[in-house]
Amino acid sequence: MKHALVGLVALWMLAGADAEAGEARPNFIVVFIDDMGWGDFSCFGNRAARTPHVDRLAAEGIRFSQFYVNAPICSPSRCALVTGQYPQRWRITSFLNNRADNERRGVAQWLDPRAETLARILRDGGYATGHFGKWHLGGQRDVADAPPITAYGFDESLTNFEGMGAKLLPLTLKPGQGEPGRIWEDAERLGGPVTWMLRSQITGGFVEAGIAFIDKAMGAQQPFYINLWPDDVHSPFWPPAERWADGKRGLYLSVLEEMDRQLGTLFDHVRSTPELRENTLILVCSDNGPEPGAGSAGPFRGGKTQLFEGGVRSPLIVWGPSLMAAEKRGAHNETSVFAAFDLAPSLVSLAGVRAPVGHSFDGEDLSSTLTGKSVASRAAPIFWRRPPDRKTWSPLAAEVQPDLAVRAGAWKLLCNYDGSHPELYDLAADCAETTDLAAQRPDVVARLTAAVIAWHNAMPPDNGPALGTQAAPPRNRQATKG
Repeated sequence: MKHALVGLVALWMLAGADAEAGEARPNFIVVFIDDMGWGDFSCFGNRAARTPHVDRLAAEGIRFSQFYVNAPICSPSRCALVTGQYPQRWRITSFLNNRADNERRGVAQWLDPRAETLARILRDGGYATGHFGKWHLGGQRDVADAPPITAYGFDESLTNFEGMGAKLLPLTLKPGQGEPGRIWEDAERLGGPVTWMLRSQITGGFVEAGIAFIDKAMGAQQPFYINLWPDDVHSPFWPPAERWADGKRGLYLSVLEEMDRQLGTLFDHVRSTPELRENTLILVCSDNGPEPGAGSAGPFRGGKTQLFEGGVRSPLIVWGPSLMAAEKRGAHNETSVFAAFDLAPSLVSLAGVRAPVGHSFDGEDLSSTLTGKSVASRAAPIFWRRPPDRKTWSPLAAEVQPDLAVRAGAWKLLCNYDGSHPELYDLAADCAETTDLAAQRPDVVARLTAAVIAWHNAMPPDNGPALGTQAAPPRNRQATKG
């Protein structure tokens, strides 16, 4: 045992020495927005609202049009980003809920703390690591015995009502109300200290905590990695009372614009601090597609909970002018196909640290793509499995959904667990998934169906097959047959 510990310490020291031998290691800020659609930033085509602070990042960095998340719903999408692996490996395939509902759906109660995480790898390589914002990987509702966020490699954390540890909890205020109300009061038992603040200001609260952490890391001359994961723009929508709007869509757009304004404080802090401006990479994306009736998936079919493009394709903006190829600043990358689980190995590579011996990512190192030195895509396909409880999602998305999906090259195939009801789309010609080519290309259908079923069978199961039988209506295939 003693020899094993000595060897482990030696590996950690070697990882740090590798990085220290070169130039100053870059800092990383990952902004993971909640339930925002591909088309919601104005730099991605939104004309109903303005997001000038994010748009400025895009104008000075790179925006990516073919970036995906690894699930169309919250917790598994976050798991993939945190671990660099398919969330199915950790039995997190839908949003984490109360204990009984997690058991009903066959999902874990929390992310296994033995999971190797991006934060832990970077911390072991000498980084200061902090998580500020929504977690939703354990510690919610009646699941009060989950590990704290710091058990996953973070030096500090501040979260909301869906995580263990210090948190910000929301006060709600509508126009004309004299006193704010409280929601999620029961979350006080999931750790503290607890600070109550207006729901419309909570993104700013996470930003303030993140900036304080950054300044502390700079004072210690430590590179840093932080998650800044706002509650926004998830429903229910609570914009400032003075910016109240009519209807679900109007409230959503008000929250979107206010979130952009509050995130701008963080972006301006980095931009105005020379040591940060020259050596910080900021990544901004969404965890899944939009809730129906709120955000916009742009030209894509589907939304939150669905495996069609609108549910799993996310906008991605990467900012770091001094770390990028100069001619790529302000570029729009419409070529590179990759996903959120590729970010972990890519940032590890940029940091110059090593993952533990024997550890393997499902994601691939696309660091040169993130920094504009390449337009490479990931080599392997991207596979998805629907949330076990989302064969339908009535009344918001009542159509019966496919169970599995795969993106390989320009092809996107969706089918049921047994390969039945295949749908095939050529995304290069039909990004909106309107023309089903399954009947015309049985060779492609056979190849991709075999691949996605093999992947599905290799992953730990959930209760999707049993729960799917409860969805009685037949599939309503809206797409046109080719």
